[in-house]
Amino acid sequence: MKFRHELKQEITYADMLALRQRLKTVMQIDSHATDGRYEIRSLYFDNLNDKALREKIDGINIREKFRIRYYNGDISHMKLEKKSKRNGLCLKESVSITSKQTEALLNGNYIWMKDSDESLIKELYSKMKYDGLRPKTIVDYIREPFIFAPGNVRITLDYNIRTGISCIDFLNNASITVPIANNPMILEIKWDEYLPDIIKDIIQLNSGRIGAFSKYAACRMYD
Repeated sequence: MKFRHELKQEITYADMLALRQRLKTVMQIDSHATDGRYEIRSLYFDNLNDKALREKIDGINIREKFRIRYYNGDISHMKLEKKSKRNGLCLKESVSITSKQTEALLNGNYIWMKDSDESLIKELYSKMKYDGLRPKTIVDYIREPFIFAPGNVRITLDYNIRTGISCIDFLNNASITVPIANNPMILEIKWDEYLPDIIKDIIQLNSGRIGAFSKYAACRMYD
């Protein structure tokens, strides 16, 4: 496991249309996408003091957050993920988790986690038991993913970001989520040691701003 570079930028709808065409000329669409995109549903965790949210808002250089995620409404394939940030670099660790295990967790039964063979599940158990980490909110959005082998570059266009507010009915695809304010569209760029010049040229935009946009933080503004 190694940390990667990551940049995020809020973009306009016109930017997204232009980028989509540019990216298709030099990058491959992720093979997991259907018709060039997929739907993501995530369940984020935080404690009673909103530690993950506050650290994000305050720009703490070393921080982490846990989430469970599945794609295209398919709850038969889910991942527990831990995303860590250190001085602008990011690391994502993940492990499979079943819908039955997730349902138990949502119902307040997480004792089974301490005997898991997976270290990430054990770590979440420890954080739930001793730090009060609990499921906090659902975040839904659509992602268009592109990949480029040199530099292990991954670029995504994210939009239609929706929040479950305080709803954690995560396994119910019919549970209601609502759009977040201003309908933001997000360009995300991730790479390893270097970002190829051809990619730098493609992603040059006149509008928008590079920042540290957080879908979780944006969705928590409605609590």
